[in-house]
Amino acid sequence: MSTTPAIPTVTLNNGIAMPQLGFGVFQVPDEETTAAVATALDAGYRSIDTAAIYGNERGVGRALADSGIARDELFVTTKLWNADQGHDATLAAFDASLDKLGLDHVDLYLIHWPTPARDLYLDTWRALEKLYADGRTRAIGVSNFQPAHLERLLAGASVVPAVNQIELHPGLQQQELRAFHARHGIATEAWSPLAQGAVLGDDAVTAIAARHGKSPAQVVLRWHLQIGNVVIPKSVTEARIRENLDVLDFELSAQELDALTAADRGLRTGPDPDTLN
Repeated sequence: MSTTPAIPTVTLNNGIAMPQLGFGVFQVPDEETTAAVATALDAGYRSIDTAAIYGNERGVGRALADSGIARDELFVTTKLWNADQGHDATLAAFDASLDKLGLDHVDLYLIHWPTPARDLYLDTWRALEKLYADGRTRAIGVSNFQPAHLERLLAGASVVPAVNQIELHPGLQQQELRAFHARHGIATEAWSPLAQGAVLGDDAVTAIAARHGKSPAQVVLRWHLQIGNVVIPKSVTEARIRENLDVLDFELSAQELDALTAADRGLRTGPDPDTLN
């Protein structure tokens, strides 16, 4: 097995250390997931992000079981799908995810979308608080929650979400939401960190990449790390899986960070959290 790079961590609001750079398996078919996760673990990733709706929790579980890596060295995240929101349905869905993963606990459990028109996320959150209190997940959080959703959740919550996983990349920087997170001690985690490739041709990105002898994707991932985001790039290509981890040996200057900040243009590649149900 390869030597594990010194991946930085962020300390969540309950004191748990979460790797700042992890491996996502969105849109990876279950039959390909085991090999992809095995490659990622061999490369040095220790944080794996999946979700019930991805249909590949079993594939993740097989790779984890086959890896021989101690459970306490791994950080496993999964997410509750919209159709399973509500207190009792959430508890049942969590049991199903845990069974597919072949684990006795996860490290982070997230509500995948707020689905505001269904108006179930407060009851759902109470179920997550129970799972957390029972030690079945080491941390709980949300995904795709906007400030208004978070305000309402916090008004009735006993536990502040540890993480909000949101679409975030240089083309969609979510400044207001990140500021909200900072005020409330919520870690920002970026999905679609490369905007599905849409930001990789930006002039600022390509110029910085040429200057550092890195790929545009590596520059964008480095940007995420330096501004404090947790980031979970996805790939099924071994070379790219390893390349995405090779971002710890260079640093962007303040001027380069400013140039990337200027690339924000409100480019959303995924659904709008206010309307998805």
